Amino acid sequence: MKHQRGVALSGLLFWGVVLSLVSVLGMKVAPTFIEYQKILKDIKATAAKAAPDSTVADIRKSFDKFADVDALDFKSNQLDISKDGGRIVIEFAYEKRIHLFWNVSLLIDYKGSSAG
Repeated sequence: MKHQRGVALSGLLFWGVVLSLVSVLGMKVAPTFIEYQKILKDIKATAAKAAPDSTVADIRKSFDKFADVDALDFKSNQLDISKDGGRIVIEFAYEKRIHLFWNVSLLIDYKGSSAG
């Protein structure tokens, strides 16, 4: 008696649907994560570039220049700028809602800081 080996059509269809759903989710989330990484990189560069006697307006202007280069929709008025022990710390937090299908959305909370 020989046993058949391989994948059944139903198994192939099931895993094909699962793989396609995961791929679509990844394609929808990846741009928002890339944007988050750019914002994080820009605030760290802004904090490193800022002098200890820089004003909040100077820091916001510097961040806006970095954001223009990276083509970000994130504006400098969404940043929390403070000093910690003479060092400038820039923080941000925002929500991103990603529409998946019908009335189902994915909500991601992004937070970051130049302190680490």
